[in-house]
Amino acid sequence: MQQLTKAMKMVSAAKLRRAQERIFAARPYAAALREVLTSVATRVEEDLTHTLLQAHETERNVLLVVVTADRGLCGAFNSNILRAAMNAIHERGWESITVLPIGRKAIDFFKRRPFPVRHSAQLMQALSTEESHLIAQKLIEDFTTEKADAVYVVYNEFKSIMAQVVRVERLLPIERAWDEQANAVDYLYEPGPGQILSELLPKHIEYQLYRTLLESAAAEQGARMTAMEAATKNASDMISHLTLTYNRIRQAAITKEIIEIVSGAAAAEG
Repeated sequence: MQQLTKAMKMVSAAKLRRAQERIFAARPYAAALREVLTSVATRVEEDLTHTLLQAHETERNVLLVVVTADRGLCGAFNSNILRAAMNAIHERGWESITVLPIGRKAIDFFKRRPFPVRHSAQLMQALSTEESHLIAQKLIEDFTTEKADAVYVVYNEFKSIMAQVVRVERLLPIERAWDEQANAVDYLYEPGPGQILSELLPKHIEYQLYRTLLESAAAEQGARMTAMEAATKNASDMISHLTLTYNRIRQAAITKEIIEIVSGAAAAEG
């Protein structure tokens, strides 16, 4: 068992390095997309506001995206996500909840709960922009057709190998928290800021979902690496304890046999 947990730790360490590289490579694109989106959105007239920016009066029907792992053996990674999702459902006062579970653990969990599951996805560690594109299109379709008043996502954000933070964030509608300094310089747009914004906002949603999946994948490997390291240490401690117990029992058995032989010899001489 110690050899298995040690091997799983090494595999998770290798996967974690690749996941970190993908996150670091995606951040420059995220910053550039945010900057362009901010610049264009501040110049769009109110009557041209995109559907993805329009907040509904009340959040009665909510689509909740829950991102977990496909497998276990990663400590409290999955249980923390599922607990945060249930707490958000009970505390935020949403009238109607529809769940979109991503990951086999979330799918199995919500199969046993009284919440309708609209879509589901198993990533099986194969993260790709195509997969996030398909899921994002479903989210955008549900929001634009008013099947959902808002879309929230629950996931583990990767901070370090030892730290993962559970986040509950609103994905749709997009908050217009734009920088006021973006209005300092005006630009000429062709074919126009409204049409450019219509192209950028869906891409922004797709990327935010893709970033969420990358964060969750890295956090999963970090949690599994930590859990397997602790399991390896516990196995080592148990081996030491069992070896000590075995030696004590063996020594007691040998001592008992010696005492019996000496006692028998003494009785024979008597």
